[in-house]
Amino acid sequence: MSADHYRTPAAPAEIRQKIERSEFLGIVVAVSAEEQFFEELQRIEKRHFDATHHCWAFRLWGGRTRSSDAGEPSGTAGKPILSAIEGADLYDCAVIVVRWYGGIKLGTGGLSRAYRDTAAEALSATPLLDRYIYTRFRLDVPFDILGTVYRLVAPPDVVLVAENFGETNTFDFDVRESMAEKFGAMLTEKRVRWQLVSS
Repeated sequence: MSADHYRTPAAPAEIRQKIERSEFLGIVVAVSAEEQFFEELQRIEKRHFDATHHCWAFRLWGGRTRSSDAGEPSGTAGKPILSAIEGADLYDCAVIVVRWYGGIKLGTGGLSRAYRDTAAEALSATPLLDRYIYTRFRLDVPFDILGTVYRLVAPPDVVLVAENFGETNTFDFDVRESMAEKFGAMLTEKRVRWQLVSS
């Protein structure tokens, strides 16, 4: 993904599979902060209180990642789940794999595969959403250049988010970060007054 564009889950997804009598439930959720993830994890632990393990990983936009084996042998659950998220190239994404032990030991290799495959299956069933990082511009727009300003709209790169008509017409545009400098220069060239505002 580019520096101002990434993909994230659009909605939660779940898949359930049996591997050597153990049952695995992969749950994908969109999260944008650690606290939000831990609240979600708590809900899932309560809902599936009878499970043997609740292993997980998440990857946030900006590079923060964490994972947990939740009692499975070290490196056999959290890291494989995280590698599935990284393989799908998703951010602001968490996967929790719930396991009910069925009496047959899978060995470390088998466990790693089971957790990674369950996570990957759940991720492949997840609807995705494109997210963009924007810079907000506020323009002062005289009536005689309204047409010119409306022609600037080009989603998802340039999105008109607000228009206020009055003595001074002000329009707010969200512009992809990677295009903000060029957009500002173009406005200056067209003699449109603008300023950056926090969204």
